[in-house]
Amino acid sequence: MELEHKSAKSDAGFVVVIGRQFGCGGRRIGKALAERLGVKYYDKNLLAEAARDFGLESSVIAKADEKRPSFISGFLGSAYGSTNDFGSWGSMSPDSLYKVQTMVIERICSAGPCVLVGRTADYIARHLPNLASIFIHAPEDCRVKQILDRGDAACEQEARKLARKMDSGRESYYNYYTGRHWGVASNYHLSIDASKLSTEETVDIIVAYLRARERSGGSF
Repeated sequence: MELEHKSAKSDAGFVVVIGRQFGCGGRRIGKALAERLGVKYYDKNLLAEAARDFGLESSVIAKADEKRPSFISGFLGSAYGSTNDFGSWGSMSPDSLYKVQTMVIERICSAGPCVLVGRTADYIARHLPNLASIFIHAPEDCRVKQILDRGDAACEQEARKLARKMDSGRESYYNYYTGRHWGVASNYHLSIDASKLSTEETVDIIVAYLRARERSGGSF
């Protein structure tokens, strides 16, 4: 019996956020989970939604996706753009962009049960009693194989380099904006090695966890 989808006011109406290593199928798992629960799914499209809400160009904002601001861009944004958080791209610092994204995530979470992937959503939604924070990981060799299978790299060496680069970027971004440590199990409610399970089996485990939370009252 699958977890029944309930209203946003119910303790069972979980906001599930998924952090993930690159190449372990986090987005695929998130989409499958959202479909199983009958709720909305969000990933990098959050940035496009932020752009639409504030009259900004989606293609421009997407370039800042999960990247920690460099020293130069941070300095320039602080010196010339921080007073106008929601202006044109030329006046928007990386930190201002993050504020916009945070507002969008908060709005999505307040609208009802959903599944979100990445974007430090676990930190942004940390005060929600119905938050379920999941981290998906896998050994590097397994992730390299997935990266090659889906055509993101031409050879094993390139795939390994890409995995390390993407993970390093995500870690730096997450740590910078949250003050936490990306991928550390104590920051999440549930951590899963996706290399040991199929997508369906991984979703089964997450749903079983949500059922257990329901039985305990839904929150900690």
